[in-house]
Amino acid sequence: MIREMKGLVVLFSLFLLNAAERQDLSGKMFTFPVESNTHHVVLSPETNKIFFAVTVCLRAFSDISRAQSLFSLSLPSTDNGFLIYKQKQGAYSVYVLGQSAEFWGLQDESNVWNSVCATWDASTGLAQLWVNGIPSSRKGIKAGSSLTGAPKIILGQEQDSYGGKFDTVQSFVGMLTDVHMWDFVLSPHQITYYTYGGMIQPGNVLKWNSLEFSRNGYVVIENKETSRKAGNG
Repeated sequence: MIREMKGLVVLFSLFLLNAAERQDLSGKMFTFPVESNTHHVVLSPETNKIFFAVTVCLRAFSDISRAQSLFSLSLPSTDNGFLIYKQKQGAYSVYVLGQSAEFWGLQDESNVWNSVCATWDASTGLAQLWVNGIPSSRKGIKAGSSLTGAPKIILGQEQDSYGGKFDTVQSFVGMLTDVHMWDFVLSPHQITYYTYGGMIQPGNVLKWNSLEFSRNGYVVIENKETSRKAGNG
């Protein structure tokens, strides 16, 4: 009987860990403490509309020098529907519907908070990356396209299939905070405000101050004050 009760407690604990929840995460962060091909957070968007424009902003803190995924959105039609992927320090890729644009010479650092915003406008195909308030060159990806279908949005892993097929060497290790997503392109002024902690309109697709999510595996929610305060954010 005692063994059965222990089993039920373990199963209930796992259910709580994986159950979707909504929280105001202002002043908090997701900590991904170890490399894995399992540990991740699933984000639930506010809308399932067709996207003709996207802005995603987040802050990342890591000491990993290898490539790692910062934000992975997959669609039924393609795994890399909208992906922000850090290749190495100062070098990033943005994928839209499986096609990538490479951005080089961006000013980021290890072991500090780095603010990253990625934008894409379907009407022109122009994508741009902002790191710590400094814009990249604009690059063209998938002009005239749209993001269609129910998105699966994951932090901590890069999706090589719709909602799965993770690879340890692409996993994020470190802390993420202030994740927002909009269905339009933020202005340079708004991105500057975000970078330096100013008040902006929260994301209308994902907003950190009212985020629905589920944690899977070893992911910890902590107060951001527990991290070393340096850099932007």
